[in-house]
Amino acid sequence: MTSRLSVYEKAALGAVALMLVAAGFIFVFAPEDALQGPVQRIFYLHVSSAIAAYGCFAVVLIGGIVYLWKENATADRLARAGALVGLVFTTVTLVMGMIWAKPIWGTFWTWDARLTSTLVLWIIYAGYLMVRRLAEPGRQAARFAAVVGIFGFIDVPVVHFSVTWWRTVHPGPIVINDALPAQMLVAFLVTMACTLFLAGVMIAIRYRIEVVTDQAAARIVSAAVVAPSKAGSTR
Repeated sequence: MTSRLSVYEKAALGAVALMLVAAGFIFVFAPEDALQGPVQRIFYLHVSSAIAAYGCFAVVLIGGIVYLWKENATADRLARAGALVGLVFTTVTLVMGMIWAKPIWGTFWTWDARLTSTLVLWIIYAGYLMVRRLAEPGRQAARFAAVVGIFGFIDVPVVHFSVTWWRTVHPGPIVINDALPAQMLVAFLVTMACTLFLAGVMIAIRYRIEVVTDQAAARIVSAAVVAPSKAGSTR
């Protein structure tokens, strides 16, 4: 008996394959940095994860706006999915940055403008998810979370432009300043594309989980309403 892979399974396998391709570009194609050595290879996934997180939080922003405008359940589920995946990529960004910082700066953490604003971003969307988990499910919780998600996005440009707005030990925007050699730039662009695809797949899978969860909750509520009515009719 054969079983066909679902669309989500195929997409997940494709994402894994692409991340392996990205790993090949990072560790084989890209040359070793002359100053920082092998640890500089963290750059490719570190920056790509940050960009993926921005994209995920943009999904939360758009989903929140659409929900407040039309109270569309699809938009709310997309926002929930984007927040969780974005939090995952923000965590990867922070962890990879700390690993990179230790041999270069001599410490895992410093209260630098870029690092601090990124930590604030993580806290905001962790709070968003906490609101969704602890609040009573329904319209009021969804509206409140949408507001949190919308205003939380304000920190995304703060994170992105922090290295130009304030004096910081964090490196500046080397990609847009053409500071990368050609091979490194190609490796970064490939890694970024693969990471964005992975983020998209993760959001799609999480969205499907949100749909199933909502449907299960609706069935439980429906059963709870029907059961007393049936009990009353048998008396």
